[in-house]
Amino acid sequence: MKKTPLALLLTLGLLNTPLAAFAATAPLDLVGPVSDYKIYVTEQLDELASHTQQFTEAVKKGDLATAQKLYAPTRVYYESIEPIAELFSDLDASIDSRVDDHEKGVKADDFTGFHRLEYSLFSEKSTQGLNELADKLDSDVKDLQTRVAGLTFPPEKVVGGAAALLEEVAATKISGEEDRYSHTDLYDFQGNIDGAKKIVDLFRPQIEKQDKAFVAKVDKNFATVDKILAKYKTKDGGFETYDKVKDNDRKALVGPVNTLAEDLSTLRGKLGLN
Repeated sequence: MKKTPLALLLTLGLLNTPLAAFAATAPLDLVGPVSDYKIYVTEQLDELASHTQQFTEAVKKGDLATAQKLYAPTRVYYESIEPIAELFSDLDASIDSRVDDHEKGVKADDFTGFHRLEYSLFSEKSTQGLNELADKLDSDVKDLQTRVAGLTFPPEKVVGGAAALLEEVAATKISGEEDRYSHTDLYDFQGNIDGAKKIVDLFRPQIEKQDKAFVAKVDKNFATVDKILAKYKTKDGGFETYDKVKDNDRKALVGPVNTLAEDLSTLRGKLGLN
């Protein structure tokens, strides 16, 4: 995920207040939010591991319909912790890389994880020959649980990751390129938005000390995105496929998501973490 240089943000006027105007947040004041965030990530990973096991079992049983049904509701737990994917980039590549990341495309030996299974399940409509890939995904998710348990979460990585993720959502995900075979992108968006909002909520007291108006603005933009996503929720708690999302709604998502990415990119400065 590309990070917008601070100098460019200042030039564009996206940082309305010089960083010097913000008093650095005392390190002790960051311990609680970071600790609570790690608990959140651990809980999401527990859900991810449980759902992934059900998903991969369906794949290995050759139950195409169940595997297709479980794909998106399983992935959403991974998408919710994506702000910190930089802390486990090797496993992120194994679990969540896209076909574009591989020179040999869908047949590349190192193309594994959710999107490789997505290709077979939704494009080829087949579970044939997927046992090894299913087992690897299951194993990688369990490895991730172990890895995260022993990780230190630097506050600047947590806060910065939320902004970088939403920047990626606006720049590439809204086009529908991530879940191009299943069109289950709305699940991803909800997971990404929920994961970024969790970070804002956990650091809310520290942010409000620096800039209350900023928090109100961010909350408003989160609400705007949630309202658009809610239009496409189904009765079972899921989402319509992304090909049913109207062009004007796709465009309507770009603005508030971009604004959120720009606003959240100032958080490290506001908290004195740069």
